[in-house]
Amino acid sequence: MAQPFELPDFYVPHPARLNPHVEEARQHTTRWARDMGMLEGSGIWEESDLAAHDYALLCAFTHPDCTAEALSLITDWYVWVFFFDDHFLEVFKRTQDRAGGKAYLDRLPAFMPMDPSRGTPEPTNPVESGLADLWARTVPAMSPAWRARFARATENLLNESMWELSNINEGRIANPLEYIEMRRKVGGAPWSAGLVEYAAGAEVPESVAHSRPLRVLRDTFSDAVHLRNDLFSYQREVEVEGENSNGVLVLETFLGCTTQEAAEVVNDLLTSRVQQFENTALTEVPALCVEKGLSPAECAAIAAYAKGLQDWQSGGHEWHMRSSRYMNEGVDTGPGPLDGVLGMSALDIRTLFGRPATARLRTLTHRPEQVGPSWLPEFDLPFPLTLSPHLHEARGRSLAWAGRMGLLNDIWDEAKLSGFDFALCSAGLDPDATPEELELSAEWLTWGTYGDDYYPLVYGRARDLVGARLSNERLKACMPVDEPEAGAALAVAPMERSLADLWARTAGRMSPGARQTLRGAVDVMLDSWLWELHNQAQHRVPDPVDYMEMRRLTFGSDLTMSLARLRHEGELPLEVCASGPLRSLENSAADYACLLNDLFSYQKEIEYEGEVHNAVLVVQKFFDCDYPTAAAMTDELMRSRLREFLHVKEHELPLLCEDLALDAQARAALGAYVRELEDWIAGILNWHRRARRYREEDLRGGAAPWRLGTPTGLGTSAFRLGLPEQRAEVRV
Repeated sequence: MAQPFELPDFYVPHPARLNPHVEEARQHTTRWARDMGMLEGSGIWEESDLAAHDYALLCAFTHPDCTAEALSLITDWYVWVFFFDDHFLEVFKRTQDRAGGKAYLDRLPAFMPMDPSRGTPEPTNPVESGLADLWARTVPAMSPAWRARFARATENLLNESMWELSNINEGRIANPLEYIEMRRKVGGAPWSAGLVEYAAGAEVPESVAHSRPLRVLRDTFSDAVHLRNDLFSYQREVEVEGENSNGVLVLETFLGCTTQEAAEVVNDLLTSRVQQFENTALTEVPALCVEKGLSPAECAAIAAYAKGLQDWQSGGHEWHMRSSRYMNEGVDTGPGPLDGVLGMSALDIRTLFGRPATARLRTLTHRPEQVGPSWLPEFDLPFPLTLSPHLHEARGRSLAWAGRMGLLNDIWDEAKLSGFDFALCSAGLDPDATPEELELSAEWLTWGTYGDDYYPLVYGRARDLVGARLSNERLKACMPVDEPEAGAALAVAPMERSLADLWARTAGRMSPGARQTLRGAVDVMLDSWLWELHNQAQHRVPDPVDYMEMRRLTFGSDLTMSLARLRHEGELPLEVCASGPLRSLENSAADYACLLNDLFSYQKEIEYEGEVHNAVLVVQKFFDCDYPTAAAMTDELMRSRLREFLHVKEHELPLLCEDLALDAQARAALGAYVRELEDWIAGILNWHRRARRYREEDLRGGAAPWRLGTPTGLGTSAFRLGLPEQRAEVRV
């Protein structure tokens, strides 16, 4: 069968090395797979299949420095996970047996007890037998914190197979952002990262395991592993197995381009994720170690973990080029230009230059420019706008509050804040709020936007990251969970006084658990401002995936949504709040609002503020395209997130209700929360249209009207200007 596209030139900055114990692992894992029932008689594999796939070679390349015993154990884990993937495909995906698949998956967590002495149920198939054996052999060497993280990653890998199955049943192809999020869980790379800790003897300190730098190392590693796999496995997954969960297919569909063009874009995104890994490892991780006061041993463990992830990337690439499981005809696996130098046979220095180097350079050389008024698409939002009847009263009270708090004494004045009209935004976000709730909401928006404006001006231009970090510490001290009113005594500056006031009035009426949730939402928003300053100090346009994930936090989405969730505290079961469908619903709503904001604020941020944090600019730099093309692509991505929101609402939430057997009260609370998210989106769009913050006359005054030209380029097939049926030519 002819290959559907030519494999691109991959960015592989670190050489692959081979563990000398590979043959021992091959022999061991063949015996083990047979003992677990995975070979002859399983209906899935014969011994010849296992030999051809050569998972021992994969693990020897990805864990080149571990002992023979550790390599054999890790190889068994990979045999198990690939067997599970093929077993689930054959038994449940091919038959589209959703009920059977769910029952099968529901049993597996019982084979990963936190206390191994508790035992496990009697296995009924090779997947259960293998998991019980592997868990018992692995967890004695690791801490309870690692066990919990690894079990959660394993459950995500298993359970999100239901998402793939549902999409196959519906014939639905995900949008790019949805795909990246779900692929991390389904693809299992976070699970692989956990095994790196085991193999390297480098367990990540629990105190920083969930910090942004460590999360980014894990997520960029995961995304790069998955995108590379998508390129090599496209032919098998899409053309042979009928899968629709593949990054090449996702971008081919979204961009309306050829398979070859989509493969090149996937490879560019892979490169961007690897370069984000490098940037985080070199600039954010060392600062984290200093900030948290980690011991030399803890710092060494993190360094060994990062090295282990690098080894996995290079080794995984080498294995993909050799394994019979993947499309790899015509790739060069012979000696490289540095043949003969120990450990350098897999390194091709050509991958360090050319397209990867050009892409990195574009992210570091942006200059502010005159761009003219922001182009705005037709917002075909299906949700009606409803405004609170208490709007006028909230306007006056929130404006007076800002004056009392001192927020009108430096970067803002009363006229400017009146034009921003945050009460109008709150009136749309929460039309059913009481007068007190609406005033509080408008004041939270006032405080958050003030901080978002203040930090770049005061700390960004001076590159004062230390001052910003100290400011964050003071602000967080103003939000004590145990005694909300006590924060006022610690507040000095206007931002501190206003936050302490909001915290006392909001958290004082909440349960301790709800306070902790709200505190977490404010904390991550504050920390996201430091991320913006970090990029600003480097004058670096962010990586696309990192940008979208952090944009939800800088926009305050988690804060405003958490306030809505807390209204239903006790009504929505915890398993609903933590479920994949609800997170997808919230993330798609947040991304729609963030992209909408970036379209409105493009001129303000690019021309007037010299910002590097705007989705349109990120798209411009990633695709090396012009503003009209990037704006059209941003619009289409925004629309795809809206379609996802509607899909989750109409298809995935009803299935969730059935799977969890929710009663009428819980279903009603879930329905009310969905309607509040719809109000949230409609209110944000209405505010952007009416607020005096983004229009040319607000920024400059008296300028002549400006119109956007018709975009051309990759991903502009859905561009709309005037009639919805208009299409622009796709040209690469």
